[in-house]
Amino acid sequence: MSASPTILLIGASRGLGYAMAAEFLQKGWNVTGTVRGDSRTSLHELAENYSGRVEIETLDICQPDQIKSLDKRLSGKVFDALFVNAGTTNSDQTQTIGDVSTEEFIHVMVTNALSPMRVVESLAHHVGPTGLIGVMSSGQGSISNNETGQREVYRGTKAALNMYMRSFAARQPSSRPVVVMAPGWVKTELGGPDARLTIEESIPNLVNVIIAKRERPGLEYLDYLGRTVPW
Repeated sequence: MSASPTILLIGASRGLGYAMAAEFLQKGWNVTGTVRGDSRTSLHELAENYSGRVEIETLDICQPDQIKSLDKRLSGKVFDALFVNAGTTNSDQTQTIGDVSTEEFIHVMVTNALSPMRVVESLAHHVGPTGLIGVMSSGQGSISNNETGQREVYRGTKAALNMYMRSFAARQPSSRPVVVMAPGWVKTELGGPDARLTIEESIPNLVNVIIAKRERPGLEYLDYLGRTVPW
């Protein structure tokens, strides 16, 4: 009997990341998930329900020293997939790019683009050459699809993340599947109560798309139903 596939899931304590962890477990995967801080989270409860199949690591992706420490703790481990789930937005989403404060812009850009890429660049060597590496982006990161403006700061950071992932993918072996995922507008703390989709409508499909993507090397920008999103 072959060993269960493994995923290193960054940002798995709540929301979309937690739902992804639960879904991968249901599909027979083993999960190493990260949480911020020492507080007990839903992921800890999930670990109790899946004895021996969940490992929990502590990581704040905006702290480079913590990324380095996690890299050391994972020494010798090789995963079938690495997926980085991270996201925040500015407090007033109606602000245009000219209105946002420098401090808030830096916070959103560092959280949504720079820090996920630091994780990818630092931890990619823990994934085999044919293993998948992915990040949670957004359909709002699509430049082609932006015909309404709105949520300008958030959009720009996700577009930046997409561009950095294209640069990363260009440096990978041709056997490497790389994916940028758009989960849809989901009812979470970030998505808000007016979002169109529930977690149950998005995440099981999204995980299926990620698993299927493992068989297709190269970079794709996909939504939760597996449809190509224009860059």
